[in-house]
Amino acid sequence: MKNKNIKMILIFLIPVTILYTFFFIYPLGFVLATSMTKWNGISAMEFVKLDNYIKLLTDETFLLSIKNNVIWALSGGFIQIPLATLVALILARKPRGWKTLRTIYFLPNIISAVAIAMMWKAIYNPMYGFLNAFLGLFGSEGHNWLGEINTALPAIIAQAVLYIGYFMIIILAATTTIPKSYYEAAEIDGCSTLQQEWYITLPMIRGILITTMTLAMAYGMRHFEATFLMTNGGPAHSTSVMGLILYHKMDAFRLGEANATGTILIFLGTVVIVFIRKLLTRSDAGSDSVQ
Repeated sequence: MKNKNIKMILIFLIPVTILYTFFFIYPLGFVLATSMTKWNGISAMEFVKLDNYIKLLTDETFLLSIKNNVIWALSGGFIQIPLATLVALILARKPRGWKTLRTIYFLPNIISAVAIAMMWKAIYNPMYGFLNAFLGLFGSEGHNWLGEINTALPAIIAQAVLYIGYFMIIILAATTTIPKSYYEAAEIDGCSTLQQEWYITLPMIRGILITTMTLAMAYGMRHFEATFLMTNGGPAHSTSVMGLILYHKMDAFRLGEANATGTILIFLGTVVIVFIRKLLTRSDAGSDSVQ
């Protein structure tokens, strides 16, 4: 009986294994192999050992890009997710018009990222942008938000972390699985709404919070679109990210260096996400649910 089950399991695993091999294992192996070559995608590959990695890791712009990617990841995990959690907890209480608010918060997720980036580029425009016009009502002078080194990166990150709808929906769905009897018992014991959220809701959805933080940080590590469209890495490479460097190297037909960049991006993304998950996950029932 056991042998029969093993055979059936293997039969069902074959299609998945084939797809996984062709669409993940093989591409990943190809990227790793070609990352140690000098290749333009047309001529023959020239094996250069670790020269591409040495060149990247001694490049100040690339090192700054690594730093920016980590900032993006931490911003997603520790700014965007707390904001999404706060809104989800408020909507879970079903205040007046909560369904309309839920739709409004989620709406940006169905709009093209290109359109959103262009909209914010116009908002940040130093000449006719809405932000400077609004601040001017309070006597503030116009500021070149995307043209100044000190504000360019925070400005791009700010417009991204405000869109909390995707994670808000996930967290809101998780709150619906909590039995109402827990809150009724807490009310009888005299617990306030804030105490109920802190001691009941947050511990019960802890696994989902760690999962959403992982997703947000993964999106931050692979960030590309908004930076490319709003600043293209400027000013003075202050907003550059690894995805942008990868794109420029591919555009210049330096595919060996591009694949080396991609390999480093995969490695660092894995390290950052695993480290944060280990930091947040403890040996309790909440952590066991996400491991």
